[in-house]
Amino acid sequence: MKKYLQRFHSNCFGQALTEYALIVALLGVAVIAVVALLGDKIKDVFQAIADNLTI
Repeated sequence: MKKYLQRFHSNCFGQALTEYALIVALLGVAVIAVVALLGDKIKDVFQAIADNLTI
């Protein structure tokens, strides 16, 4: 019984790890999509900030 519980615990850990990896991958895809869509606007904002900082 103890071996069964240990094996079950390790299987749950692997499943949770896989789920977290999928969540992280989906968040990465979402960030890439937002940056791709808003990249030019973000660049313009940072360029305006840099222009105001230069003397």
